[in-house]
Amino acid sequence: MQIKTLLITLATAASVFAQDAAQPEQPSALASFLPLILLFVVMWLFFIRPKSKEMKQMDAMRKALKKGDKVMTAAGIVGVITNMEEGSSTVTIRTASTTLIEFEKQAILRVLNAEAKPEEKK
Repeated sequence: MQIKTLLITLATAASVFAQDAAQPEQPSALASFLPLILLFVVMWLFFIRPKSKEMKQMDAMRKALKKGDKVMTAAGIVGVITNMEEGSSTVTIRTASTTLIEFEKQAILRVLNAEAKPEEKK
C-alpha cells in the first residue's frame, strides 16, 4: 500500500513538473512594473518637477517684495505696494491716487517694475 501511494505521489509530481516546463516563462516582477515606473518618471520630469520649480520661484518673488514695487495681482489689478508689515501675510496696494486695497501676498502674481528695468536699459 505504501509503495502504491509513493508511486502515485511521484506520478503527480512528475506531471506537475511537466506542466511547468510546458508553460512559457512568466515575466519577472520588475519587467511587469517597468511601464508603470517609466510612466511615473515621465510624469515627474514633465509635470511635477517644473511645477515645483515654478512654485519655488513664486515664493522667492513674494518674499522679495518691498514698498514701492509695482505689482499685478491674480485678479489683474495693477498697483504699487504702499505698506507691508513684517510677519504679516497681507500687503496694501495703491491702485489710484487715493484707492488703497489690502491683499494677501499669495494674490501677487508678478512684479512689474522688475520687467520694465531691462527694457529701459536697451
